[in-house]
Amino acid sequence: MADALKTYLYALTHLKRGGTRYGIAPHKPVLVLTLMELVEKGIVLDNRFEADADLVGLFLENWQLLVATPHQADFTQPFYYLQSDKVGGEPFWHLQAKPGCTINAHIKSVNTLADVLDYGELRAALFALIQDLVSRTILQTALLDTYFPERKAYFFAAKHSGEGYLHDVESYILQEPEAHYKTIHIDTEEEVFVRNGLFKRHIIQLYQSSCAFTGMRLVSRHGHSFVDACHIVPFSVSHDDRIGNGIALCPNMHRAFDRGLLSVDEDYRIIVSPHFTEDESHDYSLRRLQGRRINGPKLAQYLPQFDKLTWHREHVFKQ
Repeated sequence: MADALKTYLYALTHLKRGGTRYGIAPHKPVLVLTLMELVEKGIVLDNRFEADADLVGLFLENWQLLVATPHQADFTQPFYYLQSDKVGGEPFWHLQAKPGCTINAHIKSVNTLADVLDYGELRAALFALIQDLVSRTILQTALLDTYFPERKAYFFAAKHSGEGYLHDVESYILQEPEAHYKTIHIDTEEEVFVRNGLFKRHIIQLYQSSCAFTGMRLVSRHGHSFVDACHIVPFSVSHDDRIGNGIALCPNMHRAFDRGLLSVDEDYRIIVSPHFTEDESHDYSLRRLQGRRINGPKLAQYLPQFDKLTWHREHVFKQ
């Protein structure tokens, strides 16, 4: 491992970085530090780095902590171009596309990237180094000393405090009191991507992967929930992805809710529109849901907010 550590110490402290009018681009070292932190936190265990809210959110957090220049915090750029850095003539970072998809060029949209990417992976030797506490610490320190020496102390202090970009976004989504005093920006695709990903995760968790209307719970052995995290007032209208604007529904209930066939009253009971026909004798008849109280989160503070439900009844529900 000593020889591998020496090899990758050199590679990671000599990353290829383009010149810009603001100076040498800092994107690649921020990404590498982010990949290390995902492993350190136990979020990535098997050398499969997905383009998800964890990765993008942690990249944005580290960017805010480390980068003092006016460079744009473009996550997709280093995610693709890190493949140009090599050890022994071979790249140590590789992107694996989903079946039927290809990634032959820089994809500038994080949403498009997430749609076509299966995962990114490091060379096995480098991933093994990052999994080891001592080696990871050496590599992390070398990266900070090389690329961000002036911000190193600030970076460690912020990480130790547990505060930062992700903490603020989580607080905002969960409607915690402290979030009212912070401004959460939504003007970049990456920020919206992170917030939407965390919204979906928390809604599914708070509703215990169960449909609020039917109580159905279905989770695959791989941990994937088959209920949807739904916005009550569409995000395109409200730009609100806090828990109070969310509800967990199975796909057929989600479709009926979005089309105004179902809604929820001020007592959290389901109301059913008269404007459709169905076989009411069927076990899954929508009209059997009339008056049933929703299956909501255990804590009242996470239930759908009354103003959001009122908006849905007035603008979507077919009376």
